[in-house]
Amino acid sequence: MNSKLIHTVRWKFIYAFLLSGVLTAAILYGGGKVVQSILAAQAYPNYSIPARAVRWLINHIGSVPLMIMIGVLAFVLFFFLFTRRVMLVLDEITAGIQEVAKGELAHRIEVKTSDEFGVVASSINQMAEQLQQSLQEERNAVAAKNDLITGISHDLRTPLTSILGFLEYIEKDRYQDEIEMRYYVSIAYEKSLTLRKLIDDLFEYTRVSGGSLPLSLTPLNLNPFLMQLAEEFAPMLEEAGMTYKFIGGQVPLWIMAAPGELVRAYENLFSNAIRYGAQGKVVEIALSLDQGEAVLRISNYGEPIPAQDLPRLFERFYRVDKSRSRDTGGTGLGLAIAKSMIELHHGSIAAYSENGRTDFVTRFPLAPASVHHDAEEW
Repeated sequence: MNSKLIHTVRWKFIYAFLLSGVLTAAILYGGGKVVQSILAAQAYPNYSIPARAVRWLINHIGSVPLMIMIGVLAFVLFFFLFTRRVMLVLDEITAGIQEVAKGELAHRIEVKTSDEFGVVASSINQMAEQLQQSLQEERNAVAAKNDLITGISHDLRTPLTSILGFLEYIEKDRYQDEIEMRYYVSIAYEKSLTLRKLIDDLFEYTRVSGGSLPLSLTPLNLNPFLMQLAEEFAPMLEEAGMTYKFIGGQVPLWIMAAPGELVRAYENLFSNAIRYGAQGKVVEIALSLDQGEAVLRISNYGEPIPAQDLPRLFERFYRVDKSRSRDTGGTGLGLAIAKSMIELHHGSIAAYSENGRTDFVTRFPLAPASVHHDAEEW
């Protein structure tokens, strides 16, 4: 018989029942012998008071009913004693459930047995932990929503205030000549572009992070994909006094991707590298194969990102240097969009910064050989 089955609650009650029955039978048998010896002693003229009491009970109740009463009481007593530990565990589980029902989700039931009650206690602990986790996630979601509203309000209000201010100058003719008016219009227009970019980024982030963006995945070779994208950024690089450099890329790296959507992630990474790495004069694009994954590194040189900021770099509206980000036109959503888009493609992204170099490393699972082979033939 399976040892686990033997130690179940069912078998514990069976053992208690059988053992109680055996002990009750032993007591009845021993009691019968004692009664017989007591009754035998009644032949003597001065037999003891217990003997008289037993004789009286037998005469008024009967020997069989008396034995049944004693047997039932003994059986109940023994069964209670043998199942007491099991019932104590059940009481602890009941008390634990009541604590969880009151909202004490941090309460845990001590698992003392490996039987069904132990499984129940473990399941209740797991349920309480999941509920606690869900509650914490809900609280985090509410806090994130509030942070999002605060961030949106602040970032929308800043350019909007400028636009309204300069338009008010024009509306109330508070300019000296047409040149000054055109200057005000130019600033209002630039702020309007900033406002539109923020709204577009916010809409795209909501669409990507909410999981409502359908992706039509096809085989994609990262090598020509990144080379073409780098060429498209050549004018922006030239304007910033920078160049780009490819490292590796000799081996084709095929992944399953939606090119039109994935390009948005790398546009943000390229823009970020140009925005904050101009003093380094070069953007490195490295492609490699590592442990069955396509690895792509985009690096820029310049002021390193503090270690405490790296874990939060991909959070929405998070800026390492708020004043610098506003001056350079950053919305605080670009890296959050890139992360969400890459994760939609079953990839991952991480940031590293040391010795004056900042790396954004993305990893993707390779496409099945048969899939990209058919793509190459096509």
